[in-house]
Amino acid sequence: MFDLHPLVILGLGMASILVLIIVFRLNAFIALITSAMVVSLLSPGELGTSISRVALAFGKTAGGIGIVIGLAVVIGNCMMHSGAADRVVRAFLSLFGQKRGGVAMMASGFVLSIPVFFDTVFYLLIPLARSMYKRTKQHYLKYAMAIAAGGVVTHSLVPPTPGPLIMADNLGVDIGVMIIVGILIALPASIVGMLFCRWADRKMNFPMRPIGDEAVETQTIEDSKLPKLLPSILPILLPVLLVSANTIVSAITKTTEQSPAMIRIGAVTSVLGNVNFSMLIAAAIAMLVLRHNCQYTRNQIAKLVEKSLMSGGVIILITAAGGAFGAMLKAAQIGPAIEKMFTGDGGQQATGLTLLALGVVIASVLKIAQGSSTVAMITASAMIAAVIPAGKSLGYHPVYLATAIGGGSMMGSWMNDSGFWIFAKMVGLKELETLKVWTPLQALVGLTAVVVSFILAILLPLT
Repeated sequence: MFDLHPLVILGLGMASILVLIIVFRLNAFIALITSAMVVSLLSPGELGTSISRVALAFGKTAGGIGIVIGLAVVIGNCMMHSGAADRVVRAFLSLFGQKRGGVAMMASGFVLSIPVFFDTVFYLLIPLARSMYKRTKQHYLKYAMAIAAGGVVTHSLVPPTPGPLIMADNLGVDIGVMIIVGILIALPASIVGMLFCRWADRKMNFPMRPIGDEAVETQTIEDSKLPKLLPSILPILLPVLLVSANTIVSAITKTTEQSPAMIRIGAVTSVLGNVNFSMLIAAAIAMLVLRHNCQYTRNQIAKLVEKSLMSGGVIILITAAGGAFGAMLKAAQIGPAIEKMFTGDGGQQATGLTLLALGVVIASVLKIAQGSSTVAMITASAMIAAVIPAGKSLGYHPVYLATAIGGGSMMGSWMNDSGFWIFAKMVGLKELETLKVWTPLQALVGLTAVVVSFILAILLPLT
């Protein structure tokens, strides 16, 4: 109807997101769904179907990620209330020892941020960092930064957290592949983050300060009152193992002749390794651990689950709205328009490593502009998905696009990022001090994820 150039529509769509979030301070769901409708109204097609196709795209995305996110929130809250998360942390402290307390803190944040959201993990672990400092009288900054380094990287690269989950959906990446490659890239990124934590602790060594009137430490629970390690960590490990096993079996059956035994194994793993089903099993285990360890009644568990699902509903709305926004970018024919910017004849120069770099730049700019890594990942992956030419090979698996965008979404964290303030207030740092440690830490971890994604896309393309 309006016959606007696709890049003009793109600019208007992005501008509406930023203005609604930054200027009007609206919730990300309202900003994303409004922008999706704006893009749809300006895109080719009948005006009467412009809003309905937004709703259809929203429903499709919600159907793909809604169950996983809802169950992930239930798992996380059950682990927090049952003491399972505390047991995992103590296991890492026992494994690495007090002398390697920073590594234990990083490993705890790394593992717990897979099913539990970063802010919750940080609230859980920072009292332990403060307690360790009181015992050792040193390395407080290293402990606090190590938690952030481990937690942020899996939050940005490994499903079922919303950002990686919606990136996998937008880019057509199997969840199992996203988990495996996400962890593979998150490991070196967290190691680089740990090295920076040690350097910053030596150079800056900010003191531990009291945190307002809040209790600084949580009450220490005796080991005997915590659940055993295996049932504690099983809600995290089981979905990762089942989904990964399904991915591996599927890859084997596609490349080799299928025997009757492999067909039967594939049928079993396709059910158990379905991400929705495996997360349901994990949620059931987490609830059983809560009931057994804390003697929760059925009504108490029901109330906790209901509260969890209410908070998870907001996350589902935001991610589904992001999926609708991405679908409308495709409807606006933005992909071919951006491709022509790279080559006049519509060749393949707009694919390959160029798209990796483009995704990183877009995610970083969006992160700096509006603060949320999740919104940056959703929007950037949607834009890149619209650019990928249909039927043309990238030369590598699209999972590397997702991990590169996830890395880019970590770079540029400052005062408009809620994580910035969570870190500052819970650690007890001033704003300038936080800029000196939090911002470069996130940038280094993100940049490492980007570099490793580029290297693996070249050396291990998985195509």
